[in-house]
Amino acid sequence: MAEPLLLEVSPSAAALVAADVPLEVKLQAARGEVPGDGADLAAVLYYLCHDPDTEVSTTARITLRELGDDRLAGVVAASGTHPRILDILARLHVGKRDIAGLIAQHPEVYQETLEFLAVHGVQGAVDILAVTSELDEIAEEAEDVDELPDAESPEEEIEPEEEVEENEEFRSKYQLAQTMGVAEKVKVALTGDKEWRSIMIKDSNKMVSGSVMKNPRITDAEILTIAKLTGMNDEIIRAICVNKEWVKKYPIRKALVENNKTPLPFALRFMASLGEKDVAALAKSKNVSTVIATQARRLLMNKKKD
Repeated sequence: MAEPLLLEVSPSAAALVAADVPLEVKLQAARGEVPGDGADLAAVLYYLCHDPDTEVSTTARITLRELGDDRLAGVVAASGTHPRILDILARLHVGKRDIAGLIAQHPEVYQETLEFLAVHGVQGAVDILAVTSELDEIAEEAEDVDELPDAESPEEEIEPEEEVEENEEFRSKYQLAQTMGVAEKVKVALTGDKEWRSIMIKDSNKMVSGSVMKNPRITDAEILTIAKLTGMNDEIIRAICVNKEWVKKYPIRKALVENNKTPLPFALRFMASLGEKDVAALAKSKNVSTVIATQARRLLMNKKKD
């Protein structure tokens, strides 16, 4: 990263770093008095840090170090902030955990910046790097995790089943379930009909709910419903993730990516197979983890570059 850095800035910002700009104007900019968005502020300060005038360069460096949290957040959140500037800010402000976490989530952040932040215990960076090795393995299976499928629509749909009606028979089964021991519940979970499965999958005993997943009569539509349940226990979600037949179904993979209970390595693997429209929705979603949203943005940006 030693090559000269060329940055795009607004005309008003560019006017502050030109060679013929009066010293007082440069000093004013070096103090952070820059019009425009956060990306403009960061770019101007970066250039002025390298100004031949010592007073200007020193002032700009001090301003970068002493930027308040609100202004820092604006710089880091700006899509136009160059990754080299993100790296500089990471090293200057690693002690500010909220800011460092935002830097880790930026779609253009350098790998070495992530590694620096992770070494200093910034959780967002730790989370992203924790799945890097998993992504390397996934790449062999998904061919290239940085490429999105061209298809916009799911490969196949799952016909929804009618919801279990809470009729007298269902209520009586539910009441009966309250009197059963664990062994009886496991037996019913393994062999029972849809009504029994819908009751036992929500049982607090993991042995009981896990047995539902081994019931040979369970349908893809039921698996899809379960994959969407954010309150489902981790072992059930993991059981879906490792079943090759279930995850062949596009709607199930999509539901797993959207469910925060899905282990990150699996969620990232399945996201690599989603259509661009679904990935774009994930990039904007506030209901998924920051790692998923960040990776979705990276996939979209790589798609645009191609």
